[in-house]
Amino acid sequence: MGEIQPEVVAHPSADEIDDAVVYLKGHEKEALDSPVNLRALRRKIDRRLIPYMFCCYVLQFLDKVMLNYAAVMGIKKDLGLVGNDFSNVATWFFIAYLIAEVPNVYFLQKVPPAKWLGGNVFLWGVAAAASSGARGYRSLLAARIFLGIFEATVGPSLMLISSQYYTRSEQAPRFTVWYMGLGVAQIIGGIISFGFQHVHHALLDSWRIMFLVLGLVTTVVGGLTFFFIPDTPMKATWLSDNEKVALLQHVSENQTGVWSANLNLKQIREAVLDIQLWLLTVTTILISVSSGVVTTYSSTLIAGFGFSGPISALLNTPSGIVSIFFTLLVGFGIRRTSNRWAWNILCTIPGIIGGGLLSFLPKSNKAGVLIGIYLVNAIVATLPILYQWTMANCAGHTKRAFASALVAGSFSVGNIIGPQTFQSHDAPEYRPAKIAVLATQAAAALLSVVLFFYYKWQNHRRDQTKSGVDAADQTRWAGLTDKQNHSFRYVY
Repeated sequence: MGEIQPEVVAHPSADEIDDAVVYLKGHEKEALDSPVNLRALRRKIDRRLIPYMFCCYVLQFLDKVMLNYAAVMGIKKDLGLVGNDFSNVATWFFIAYLIAEVPNVYFLQKVPPAKWLGGNVFLWGVAAAASSGARGYRSLLAARIFLGIFEATVGPSLMLISSQYYTRSEQAPRFTVWYMGLGVAQIIGGIISFGFQHVHHALLDSWRIMFLVLGLVTTVVGGLTFFFIPDTPMKATWLSDNEKVALLQHVSENQTGVWSANLNLKQIREAVLDIQLWLLTVTTILISVSSGVVTTYSSTLIAGFGFSGPISALLNTPSGIVSIFFTLLVGFGIRRTSNRWAWNILCTIPGIIGGGLLSFLPKSNKAGVLIGIYLVNAIVATLPILYQWTMANCAGHTKRAFASALVAGSFSVGNIIGPQTFQSHDAPEYRPAKIAVLATQAAAALLSVVLFFYYKWQNHRRDQTKSGVDAADQTRWAGLTDKQNHSFRYVY
């Protein structure tokens, strides 16, 4: 690819200027005032942001996985679902999710991510509640499609919000905390399903009440998110001017910017041609195939052992414990040691073992197959790694928005493939689906190694140039992409 030329720091054009630059220029004297305790500032930001982000992620998984629990609550019989109808309903959610990522790139550049997130959370709560009124395959399908459209922004929005307030090393544990909502949702989802299955003689079926209640709760959280997460750090009313300046100076080391509403088409072109993004995308797809299996069919697999619906729901709750354990392990491990590629591989190992147990143990070995189902959930922890890795290594306002939507969209691709590996003619063993889990995890581990060597090579090439501290200082707010900014160094 040739030598990297010595860096020439260009002045940012009007469409590249970050809003943080404008704010800092207007508050130059605050930078000279009393110093701010960054540790206390981080705790303050955590208290104001993380609870909303955590609740949004809990609910996005709950509202999505309720279909999994409804499968053992009689939804197939009540709505007359036959053949692959159930798989198709699960798949079309993610097709809608994927399609919606295209306009997301635009809206995440034009609308503050917190506002876009809050509005969509409210609307997906409406769609989740509307699922309770389904009268057949088509009406359920329509409700799930709308749910997919509105949920599509949750990953990209949370990624962008996190990157506005924290440095690259600080982002990993914060991504972990809000992403841990998935494991919490797995636990309480099973308990919620168990509880609603004991609702008898009501005017509505138990699964309908479950959809309605969770949908209404989601609309409330969406409204709170819309009004209480600020558009940008500069608009946070609960931060003083001194704190805002200190925060912006602190996160400037990311060299990724904070916020700009200008859409830069050149950055989209660069992203499309960026090999690192496609490696991250394919890795996410491979990881998400297993996620699609876990999300849609874990209760069905457990019920296949002959357990009743309520017991199947409860037996699914340990999956959440596995998810939480590995999510916490890698989140705080990355904060201390970096090595995202190694942590990614670490989580695929239990996934590979779980896939092997699912694929090759006889169905009569209930304990072994259950352990396999639980172990597969370790791969859930790889997704926050990939999300944070993407945000840490993509600079430029438009490129970051595009990258977040692309990786979130690739998550939906894997989840489209996952449920489709469950074909009705393979019941009750579903052997091809189980083998797919094993194979995709092994391939994801291999690509993590490829990413490691790619980033090492890129950093080595950049180290041959003369870009020093002064150049890095000049490019902190220049709105440059990681390719344009030769003082940028990739994390791995």
